[in-house]
Amino acid sequence: MVYVDPLHGHITANAPRCFVEAGRACHLYADTEQELHAFAVRIGLRRAWFQHSRMVNHYDLTPYMRQRAVRMGAVEHTPMEAVAKWGEIRQRRQV
Repeated sequence: MVYVDPLHGHITANAPRCFVEAGRACHLYADTEQELHAFAVRIGLRRAWFQHSRMVNHYDLTPYMRQRAVRMGAVEHTPMEAVAKWGEIRQRRQV
């Protein structure tokens, strides 16, 4: 399964121009990395945009790409649901 968390306003200094212009972003993450990469290809993301993170490996999405991901089947998470799912994913990664 593939998920998106809510849009937030935190944009890093080295963010691509499209994120700076959008002013908001979210994360695309999945139960497995294979699912994540396959879904990313389906919605038009480049593998180079994949981010290894101590929290959860993910792709950042602009508001437009988030809408596209949801239309194509990504499950929307609340902030609390996202944190719980990230914990599950991290535990699986450590096994």
